[in-house]
Amino acid sequence: MNYYSTNNRNVKVSLREAVIQGLAPDNGLYMPESIPILPAFFFQSLQRLSFQEIGFEVAKSLIGNDIPESELKRIVDHTIQFDAPLVEIENDIFSLELFHGPTLAFKDFGARFLSGLLGYFASQQDKEITILVATSGDTGSAVANGFFNVPGTKVIVLYPSGKVSDIQEKQFTTLGGNITALEIDGTFDDCQRLVKQAFTDDDLKQKHFLTSANSINIARLIPQSFYYFNAFSQLKERQKSVVFSVPSGNFGNVTAGLIAKRMGLPIQQFIAATNQNDIVPAYLRTKLFSPRPSVQTISNAMDVGNPSNFARMLDLYQHDFDGLLKDITGFHYSDEETNDAMRSIFKSKNYTLDPHGAIGYLGLKDYFRTHSNTVGIFLETAHPAKFDKVVQRAIESEVKMPARLQEFMGLTKKSIRMRSDFEYLREFLVGL
Repeated sequence: MNYYSTNNRNVKVSLREAVIQGLAPDNGLYMPESIPILPAFFFQSLQRLSFQEIGFEVAKSLIGNDIPESELKRIVDHTIQFDAPLVEIENDIFSLELFHGPTLAFKDFGARFLSGLLGYFASQQDKEITILVATSGDTGSAVANGFFNVPGTKVIVLYPSGKVSDIQEKQFTTLGGNITALEIDGTFDDCQRLVKQAFTDDDLKQKHFLTSANSINIARLIPQSFYYFNAFSQLKERQKSVVFSVPSGNFGNVTAGLIAKRMGLPIQQFIAATNQNDIVPAYLRTKLFSPRPSVQTISNAMDVGNPSNFARMLDLYQHDFDGLLKDITGFHYSDEETNDAMRSIFKSKNYTLDPHGAIGYLGLKDYFRTHSNTVGIFLETAHPAKFDKVVQRAIESEVKMPARLQEFMGLTKKSIRMRSDFEYLREFLVGL
C-alpha cells in the first residue's frame, strides 16, 4: 500500500516512509492510496471474532504487504491487550469505554500500535528515531508510556504549561529514560506549530531521524479505526441505524471512524461534538474554515483551534462540502453544559463521565431530538479520574483513582520550561 500527501496526490511513499516521516515534505498529511472495502463474510462473522482478530484484519487491509503478516499480528496483539466495552447508559445510548489501557485513555491504542511499527523499523537501521509529539494531555501520556524504553527511539513531548491536568502531566514528565518533556509557555496550537516547524527544518532533519506521534501520523489513525468495528461486534440490536458521537479536538478519532465507514462499516452518521473550540461545527454551519487561537476549557484535550486532521476529512470527500455534511453533524457545548451533563448522568444513572465523554453524550442527545429508530454510541475517551478535580466538582462526589494513576502521582515531575519561539526548540534539538 502506498500513501499520498493531502497536498499532492502525486507524492506517494511506502508505509515505512509515511510512518517515519509523519508529515509529508510538502506539509501535507499522509493518506492510504486506496481504502479497501472489507468482504461481506468479515462483517457476517464480526460478532464471533475477537478484538485482536478484528484489528488484524482491518490493519492488514490498510497496510497490505508492507510488513510481514507475523510481525503485523504481533504488533496488533501488543496494541490490543485491554478491552473497549460498550456500556448502555440509557435506552439505545451506549458509552464506548476506551480508557482501559495503561494510561487510561483512547490514545493507548494508537500509541502502542505506532511504537510497535517504529520499533520494528528502528531495528532495521542504525540511526536512532527521534519522536516529536505535541499534546493537550492524553497524547503525551499515551505516547510516552507506549515508547518508554523502546530500543532505538527517543521521545520529546511538547505540552502547554498549566493547561493539562496534574495527572496527565505526571504520566509523561516522570518517566525519564528516553522520554523528555518540554513545558511550553503557550497553547496546544503553539506546541503543534513548533512540531510542524521542526519537520520542515532541513538542518534538523539531517541531524535527527525525526518523526511524529501525533494523529498527523497515519499509524495513529489505523488502530483508532479498530474500535469502531469492535463496537459493532458488541451490538445486539441490528435493526436500527447506528450513529457515533465523537468528542473532537484534533479530529483524528472522527477521521478514523470515516475510514472505517469507507471500509464498509454501516455507520449512519458521525456527530462531531466539540467544546467552545468549535472550528469544525462552525464550518459545517457556514462552509467557512476559520482557525483561531484555542480557548481553555474543562475538556482540555479538545482545546484545539486549528485541527490538523481536518485536511484528511476534506481529502476523503474530495473537498465536497455536501458529501461531508451528509455524513457529519456538528455540535458544540460550554463548560456549564458539560458540567450539567456529568452531574445529571451521575445522579440519574450512577455512571461517571469524564468531561470529553460528557460532550459526546450531549451530542447524541441533541441528535436524537430529530432522529428516531437509532442506536447511539458516544466515545468515552478517558477515565474520569484523569480529570478528578473537574469531575468531583461537577458530580459532588469522590472519583476513585485507579492504582496505576496513584503510582504516577507519587513520582517527581521532570520537565524543561521553554518559550514558544521555534528558535528555542531548534537550539534544544540541535544540542541533543
